[in-house]
Amino acid sequence: MKHFSDEELVRLYIDTQQNAYFEQLYDRYCDKVYRKCLSFSKDPVRAEDLAHDVFLKLVVKLGSYKEQAKFSTWLYSITYNHCTDQLRSASQRREVYIDEGWDRLDVKADEERELVELAELEAQQLKRAMEKMPMNEQIMLLMKYQDELSIRELADMNGITESAVKMRLKRSREKLRKYYLESAIFWLLLALKLVFSIRWPFR
Repeated sequence: MKHFSDEELVRLYIDTQQNAYFEQLYDRYCDKVYRKCLSFSKDPVRAEDLAHDVFLKLVVKLGSYKEQAKFSTWLYSITYNHCTDQLRSASQRREVYIDEGWDRLDVKADEERELVELAELEAQQLKRAMEKMPMNEQIMLLMKYQDELSIRELADMNGITESAVKMRLKRSREKLRKYYLESAIFWLLLALKLVFSIRWPFR
């Protein structure tokens, strides 16, 4: 059974309703779906619940899969949509993160500490810039540059043309760059203000 493609497993499950075919799909993607849910929730227990819900949705939706996109792309679309819907509440809306490796660097050498602090500051600024953007723009940027989905996959997933995907990515990159620069300038001015306020009494 392992030699079947994803699409073949879907067809076999729909035709026979034998759980073994769905279980094979589950085995292939359970870890990937969980990791994606974890990247949204940052909570292992919450991620397990989200992943469980994704596969429940998958069972219901399999009959609507038309093979216009790869199964993996289609499943990622379900996962993204479910996670963003669930995390859109007031308490969790701002919890979409770029890969956590950007946020924390475990470097202990004294001579590299300043470089690490600078990298962390830049990561925080980038995260703040991302959080200012609409959820759908955040998701497309993450799928393209974190998950490395192709333009074709993004077009299929969103039901738009490849040209439209490229235009949306271009606009989102420009917006992200604008917000990032605004954040960087704000923190630079704040730092300068603090420096001068400390030094002023000694002049």
